[in-house]
Amino acid sequence: MVEFDSEKAGAREDLCRFLAACYYEPDPAFEEERLFDSMLAAATRLDAELAASARRLGDAFAAQDLETLLVDYTRLFLGPPEALAKPYGSCWLGAEAALMQESTLAVMELYREGGFEVDEEFMELPDHIAAELEFLYLLVFKQNEAVRAGLPDVRADWAKLQGIFLAEHLGKWVTPFAAAVSAGAQTPFYRELAGLTQRFLGMETSAAPARAATGTGVPSSGADKAAP
Repeated sequence: MVEFDSEKAGAREDLCRFLAACYYEPDPAFEEERLFDSMLAAATRLDAELAASARRLGDAFAAQDLETLLVDYTRLFLGPPEALAKPYGSCWLGAEAALMQESTLAVMELYREGGFEVDEEFMELPDHIAAELEFLYLLVFKQNEAVRAGLPDVRADWAKLQGIFLAEHLGKWVTPFAAAVSAGAQTPFYRELAGLTQRFLGMETSAAPARAATGTGVPSSGADKAAP
């Protein structure tokens, strides 16, 4: 069983949420709410390279005007005519780069098994990168909550669900997605975001089997929201 470090555990939760926020349209609130300072603090507790990337990300946002970031965001994730880095798992996991394929239904089933649902106000598909990062946050949060409650088997069961989610979904498509973002981005901000996302998810994917080693099955719980 992996030794529990409360500071790192909280940092993992935070970094999931902060990365998810960056895949929404760039907004002045990012700076007003000190998003990148918080992201840097979380990354620093986890890994020196993550911290360096988080620092560059914040610097890149501060150095770029919002209009240019919005143009780059649109080119990358929305189009028209064709988004350069479609932010949906189905576009990377299916035989064709199309929306709402079998993989979308599969990730929705994992949401259901974990007792989660996508908020009705979330206007994207359920396998959008932001939604999947929010789901990852909730899985990490549940693990940490179980540790604080003294329930190691419950913690490991949540870790098992996280391992399945990463191995079959988010951890599987993040590499080609991040490569497309890096190749298509015209601003340093989105290139840094792609690299930071890929590195963090790689760390989570590699650690998942050890965290799930004592798990007994998929946990049950009340429904939580998977995305704001």
